[in-house]
Amino acid sequence: MDRDYSFLDSLDRGMYFDKKEYDGAPLLSYEEVKDRLPVPIVSSHPEWVDCYKYAIQVLYTNVHRPTEGSGFVSNFVDAAFNDDIFLWDTVFMTLFCNLLHPYVPGICSLDNFYCKQFDDGEIPREMVRETGKDFLLWVNAFDSPLYSYFQNHYGFRTLRELGKLPYEDMYKPNMGRIIERKPYLTLDNLNHPLLAFAEWESYCHTRDAARLHLVFEPLYHYHEAMKYHLRHQNGLYVTDWASMDNSPRNKHLGLAVDTSSEMAMFAGNLIDIMDVLVKRGYEVPDYDKRREGLVKDRTVLIEKINHYMWNEQDGFYYDMTFGERQTRIKTIAGFFPLVSGVADEKQGKRLIEWLEDKETFNRVHRIPVVAADEEGYDPRGGYWRGSVWAPTNALVTCGLEKHGFHKLAKDIAINHLDVIAKVYEQTGTIWENYPPDEISSGDADNKDFVGWSGLAPILYLIQYAAGLSLDRNETETTVRWEISEHLVRGGVLGCKRYWFAGKTADFEAADAGGSLEVSIHTEDCFKLNLIYQGAQHSIMVQGDMKLTF
Repeated sequence: MDRDYSFLDSLDRGMYFDKKEYDGAPLLSYEEVKDRLPVPIVSSHPEWVDCYKYAIQVLYTNVHRPTEGSGFVSNFVDAAFNDDIFLWDTVFMTLFCNLLHPYVPGICSLDNFYCKQFDDGEIPREMVRETGKDFLLWVNAFDSPLYSYFQNHYGFRTLRELGKLPYEDMYKPNMGRIIERKPYLTLDNLNHPLLAFAEWESYCHTRDAARLHLVFEPLYHYHEAMKYHLRHQNGLYVTDWASMDNSPRNKHLGLAVDTSSEMAMFAGNLIDIMDVLVKRGYEVPDYDKRREGLVKDRTVLIEKINHYMWNEQDGFYYDMTFGERQTRIKTIAGFFPLVSGVADEKQGKRLIEWLEDKETFNRVHRIPVVAADEEGYDPRGGYWRGSVWAPTNALVTCGLEKHGFHKLAKDIAINHLDVIAKVYEQTGTIWENYPPDEISSGDADNKDFVGWSGLAPILYLIQYAAGLSLDRNETETTVRWEISEHLVRGGVLGCKRYWFAGKTADFEAADAGGSLEVSIHTEDCFKLNLIYQGAQHSIMVQGDMKLTF
């Protein structure tokens, strides 16, 4: 069967996204913005701050203006992997770019995926950066039911050789049901539906409801496409290699706990977005019907995941084979039910036991993507056979925060930050991934990776070391400032030019030998929850303030 890509040229793309043309926004250089960016202050760990400065400089080498004729509509940050842009890489980059807004094209980078959306709602996860064209191997050029290249062939052929494979040699998931409409894309191109997660996280920091209004329709149709094409007859979601290229789990996939959990989170994010839009006075078409459907989808999917994938004896979530057998391979995907809200309080506590277990996930560098006691685990990383990756750490820490396990989230984030900074001191660069059992770059070969590896030196430095974040427990915009006693001892802690919800403030805490001197400089008004030595202080900030504790 010959491949036919000609149909791509005749399609109308991006019909659900109102932004149709490049907006011509200025693309600022590092030199132009360096004096306007946040300045974290952690005097006890200058190496962390040095790593931050390096990460920011590398980030600005990976910002781009759309090439004329590409069809892209916004400036964007690039994954720093190759000559293509990637959806799930970009999703995680937006998490730290939110702190740099509006001086780096962060969340608007996702516009270039919405503008390439197909009429059935599918959105490609990989496109060529310069041309805006689809990465052709991940296009359903056989006009056949859902299939994947990599499931059968990762590690055995190059991508160029994969392009020569006949349809008969492809992996074809057993969906257990008849799917009449064929997808535009392959299963390789439809994994990790995390766009709504990125948009919601951005909104929580920026409070930009207009952005939510712009992206809601593309997101809703994307959700419906994933449900139509990837939902198994038992209600769970199929995947192939799920972007975890050579993971030991892949030989059993299958029905995946990560993509199933992500779809539950997707529905939850859409519900939250719709509710915000209605509250802020925006019109949401078919609000009641859509909301009811999403609530039902989420409720049923949570029930299915807990029925099929939770193992009460082990206290862990596992992928499942098409024969409805749990794979019993412990990977980081087993923690994704935390961030998606699938796990209840009791299950969350069981999962924490694994995250604290030094024989499995609590290694020198937390968190390996495969448990250390699993067959095939590689202490040097082995790519997805044990490496520590920024995106998976981000989902776990977000999940821990969502369940109220703040201390563990902070411990994991600070460990990740500290190791990356130490390896930066050793090697002079930031890597794509890191080994779990030593403080080194291991067998990683992609350096200057900012890229999603900027999460720790940028986001974690400000959120967990400097201690500044937006308080999710408050209905109004509230800054949470958790001042770590051991980090401020004998020095200074804080951040200048911290940006949130259209406001900017300088925060500085200094150890004054028996007391803590706090100063806040701002021209704005906002609520502050300051946490120090276990006590929380609720403060209404109105301009400059000085406090002593």
